[in-house]
Parts: sequence; structure tokens; C-alpha cells
Amino acid sequence: MTFETISEQRCFGGIQGFYSHESRETGGTMKFAVYRPPQAESGRVPVLYYLAGLTCTEETFIIKAGAQRVAAELGLMLVAPDTSPRNTGIDGATGDWEFGEAAGFYLDATTPAFAPRFRMYSYVTRELPALIGAGFAAADAARTGIFGHSMGGHGALTIALKNPGTYRSVSAFAPIVAPSQVPWGLKALPRYLGEDRETWKPYDTVELLRSGHRFDGTLLVDQGDADKFLEPQLKPELLAAAAEAAGQPLTLRLQPGYDHSYYFIQTFIEDHLRHHAQALG
Repeated sequence: MTFETISEQRCFGGIQGFYSHESRETGGTMKFAVYRPPQAESGRVPVLYYLAGLTCTEETFIIKAGAQRVAAELGLMLVAPDTSPRNTGIDGATGDWEFGEAAGFYLDATTPAFAPRFRMYSYVTRELPALIGAGFAAADAARTGIFGHSMGGHGALTIALKNPGTYRSVSAFAPIVAPSQVPWGLKALPRYLGEDRETWKPYDTVELLRSGHRFDGTLLVDQGDADKFLEPQLKPELLAAAAEAAGQPLTLRLQPGYDHSYYFIQTFIEDHLRHHAQALG
């Protein structure tokens, strides 16, 4: 469980680092970012995983969200992986921003072309936490949360629902809550998982809630009402209906005038970090 340091810089009294390693799950080099708050120098701290959206890398959230100031105050370690394997050489894995490299959808692919490399679910839930635990002594694996944006919000919600007890907190910005019903998912899921829609359900938040999966806590979701993807791709009303039917606590906030950008995330990042800090202790 070794990794290489790409860079480390001081940031709000802590350390912002970027790292790479050879991944057995994705069969190639993966990059990830870790922010260690000042409190990590004297003890163990909670770990909060952030999953980014389509087109993003391990740098996007770290550079654009403005999260480190509040994470330093609250004593949260932030971990941000890349959104997919890179340089896969797979036919069709590049050239379309909605699919393939930078669009891994946080699932384990099963179709022959993509199964060997596109295993982001196992990477995020198993390999990366083991790497963080082995490489960062201050990481408290017993206090772990997860959140994300768009495709990453889909990843955070589905991962939290499928791994009860692993994550104490979860939240999302503008998540894809029902990929089985929207164009992004209808493009990606059959190419990663095949045409049998039953195999899509474990990677669909609405379907997981309908099938009995629950998170022991409140789902926090923020969505901008000026988001151009709101009606065709995101459909938070489906999440609201599924959560209500399932008895799953949900705080869904429709934010007037906000779009899908990181300006939206910057505005509400402090709310989300405080939500996680309260749950993580």
C-alpha cells in the first residue's frame, strides 16, 4: 500500500497534498488528493471523502470548492480521488465527456471492454480507504463520511446506502439520483453493465431506496433551481418521493438562482462540512 507524493503545500495551517499510486482495482495509475487539517498533527481526525462529477479530476474540488478553510476549523481530513482510470486505451473510453474516462459513475463495470479497468466502486469503497488508513496515521477510519457533486453525488448516495455502518454522514450537491431514468445514465449504464436493467439498480439511489436500502441518518442534498440539468438529468423530486415512501430522513434544499457550477458548491460547502462534522464528532 504505497503511493508517491506529487506535491504538498501548507494551507490554512494544514497540508494539501496530491498523490499517485498503482491501483489493483483499476489496473493503472490513480491520483488522489488529501487535505490534512492542523489537528492531524496531534491526533486522529475524521475522514470525509468527496466524489467529483463528470469531466473532473482529483484537483477540481480541491482547487474550486474553497473547503480547506472550514475543514481546518472543524478538523476534517478531506480525500478526493480522480473520477475514473486514465489512459485506458479502451475503444470508446475517450472523446465523449459523458462517458468513459472522467465519467466512471462510481460503479464496477461488467461488460468485457470496461470490466478490467472501470472499477471505481471497489476503488472508492475498498482500495482507497485502505491506502488512506495505511499512509496517513491521523485518519480515523471509524469516523468516515462521504459526499459529492452531480455524478459524484450519485456515487456518494449509492455508496452510503449500500454500506450501512461504514459512513456516518452523507451529502450531495445536485446529484444524479435516478440514472436509470435520465440520459446520462441511459448512455453510461448499458455500456458499463449491459442491457439487463436489473443490474443497474444497485447504482441508482431511487431504486436502492425502493428495494429497502437505508442510511442511518439524514441525507443532505442541495440543488440549484437554475441548474440547466435539473429537469432532464437530476430530477430531485424522484429522490424526495422515494425517501418519503421509504421513511428515509432527507433534507432536500432547492436553492433559488444557483446553477450546476462550483460557485454553487462554494456557497454551500460550509453547510455541508458542518453537517458532516456534527455527525462524525
